[in-house]
Amino acid sequence: MLESIISNYNYWVFIILLVVGLYSMMTKNNLMKKLIGMNIFQWAIILFFISVGAKRGATVPVIAGAHGHDTHTLVARAAEYVNPLPHALMLTAIVVGIATTGIALALLVAIYKRYNTIEEDEVIEALKK
Repeated sequence: MLESIISNYNYWVFIILLVVGLYSMMTKNNLMKKLIGMNIFQWAIILFFISVGAKRGATVPVIAGAHGHDTHTLVARAAEYVNPLPHALMLTAIVVGIATTGIALALLVAIYKRYNTIEEDEVIEALKK
């Protein structure tokens, strides 16, 4: 039991990061802290998918000079290669995350300029008036 926990320590780190991010999004009143929690949550998911897509001892799926080879031998060696799809999808997730963070920061600046606070309860109270 302990050996499986230690050998999969990266998954436990991702779970802890997910919980920290979710906790800060759900419990904090400060909108900046909520945004930081959202980023922690998002990066935990990205790191999880990158970790899942990695293999020890595998190489990139680029075969130099494979044009004249038999395709059956290349398919049989597919287990030796890393699947590039999770990494490519996570590049897209990183770009979307950066864009989301930029827009959220711009909104926080606008909220602060209008209400002189980024505390969620104070902003909601000002909106009710």
